[in-house]
Amino acid sequence: MVSHDVLIIGAGLAGMRAAIEAARQGLNAAIVTKVHPVRSHSVAAQGGINAAIGENDSWDAHAFDTVKGSDYLGDQDAIEIMCKEAPKDILELDSMGAIFSRDEKGRIAQRPFGGAGFPRTCFAADRTGHALLHLLYEQVVKCGIGIYEEWFVLSIVIEDEKVCGIIAMDIRTGILHRLQAKAIILATGGYGRVYRNSTNALINTGDGMNLALDAGAPLMDMEFVQFHPTTLKTTGILVTEGARGEGAYLLNSIGQRFMSKYAPNALELASRDVVSRAEQQEIEEGRGIDGCVLLDLRHLGEEKIKERLPQIRSLAIDFEGIDPVKEPIPIKPGAHYSMGGIKTDLSGATKVKGLFAAGECACVSVHGANRLGGNSLLDTIVFGRRAGISASIYAKENNIKEFPDYQLKETAHSIAVITNRRQGERGSVIRDELANIMIKNVGVFRDKERLFAAKEKIKELKERYNHVYLEDKGDIFNTELLETIELKNLLTIAECIVLGAINRTESRGAHFRLDYPKRDDETWLKHTMFYKKDDEIKIDYKDVAITKHKPMERKY
Repeated sequence: MVSHDVLIIGAGLAGMRAAIEAARQGLNAAIVTKVHPVRSHSVAAQGGINAAIGENDSWDAHAFDTVKGSDYLGDQDAIEIMCKEAPKDILELDSMGAIFSRDEKGRIAQRPFGGAGFPRTCFAADRTGHALLHLLYEQVVKCGIGIYEEWFVLSIVIEDEKVCGIIAMDIRTGILHRLQAKAIILATGGYGRVYRNSTNALINTGDGMNLALDAGAPLMDMEFVQFHPTTLKTTGILVTEGARGEGAYLLNSIGQRFMSKYAPNALELASRDVVSRAEQQEIEEGRGIDGCVLLDLRHLGEEKIKERLPQIRSLAIDFEGIDPVKEPIPIKPGAHYSMGGIKTDLSGATKVKGLFAAGECACVSVHGANRLGGNSLLDTIVFGRRAGISASIYAKENNIKEFPDYQLKETAHSIAVITNRRQGERGSVIRDELANIMIKNVGVFRDKERLFAAKEKIKELKERYNHVYLEDKGDIFNTELLETIELKNLLTIAECIVLGAINRTESRGAHFRLDYPKRDDETWLKHTMFYKKDDEIKIDYKDVAITKHKPMERKY
């Protein structure tokens, strides 16, 4: 059995930043990832990463914009930490060799983003995530950090109320392995594949969140799902907010720049929830074009599009057959980001001793009810680093615990039950039905009738999951088995989203109830907590941390 001081599950920006910090602390750190590190979903981030490094900007202004963007559900102590520490972290990335775009004076260039009162989004053209992910992978290699590549984590093992390791499958062989660890950091990203229309990669199935629930750590604020306003019509591929930051317009079927009705001051650069609802309303009221609205870049000119938005142009040409230099791009809202996740403290620690989390799978909570563009990459870097430090301190103070033998047998048995089933239903059918009901009933607009219909459907799908049948009985690269395990995670996540949304009888940020269209601070200025008990989801509530920004009406 192999032992490590710190195991990091997930190799995106949060996971690699945490691993680098653990290695800097002199510990034996290793990463476990179901894909090659540079295939992690962080690579898809386009627009940029926020930091108050401009001459007339301040971390306090950044914090206020973030609190306001969160619709006052973000914990202000966590937001202050993120915004204070952002400049130093950005400059460290720059010193590592991040290829940020530059302004005419050679400084890191910054562009406007939605909901921000200052152009503070640092960027590398429209491939910021790609640039930063490859940068950190170089640092991981430099630090000699071990990587269990294409390994799928099946369970976190707890003994005497502390983590003692994981059980994971080597996808290439199908063999189950035990890996001991003093501390574990979950950095597995989001769950966007619970929805049909999504900007997320196929790997984003909420694995880490379900692992945490099973280990006894609660989730928080799962009802808050961000829909990005600009995704490609056919594929749902992301079109960066940087396009609107550079000056692109949103148009309806009559050529009207409709955001003037919904956000007369910020227009296209209102917060993402506001813009997504505006688009959806235009579409539902008959001013859409084949279920879409149009993103118009033509007035920016070919030179600027090629310099600042080259990937967006390529994506539009390759997937929609449209050159944005000449034609507007058909776009619509798509599921993009989870504001909720594994509840952690300011250092990334969960309720379970030795278990930490960072990035999109975690909820500290800096995003509250709605995330500002450019803050997700910042979240991964700041809290990835902090989780790496915190887990390292824990690992230094605790001895490795003995790994219980029965855990491996139980995990192997649960896999055998699925693979040995002789007949049943294909998991792909259930997965498609789940994605369809979620986008239809738990999307941009919600109401009691649709939410209860989704709840009943998920209950039905969970029962049907118990009879899933695999055609592939092999061990080597059995992707059908992996997708079946991922489906169980998606079903659990979907149930949390729906239960939280049913209970929250108000509209706040990305959670918009047509039957309760007003924000209700008196009743609902609180976080939703999700626990798993006897395989059932239980809900509780927690106060929001407010320091100096008292809730007020959110206008753009």
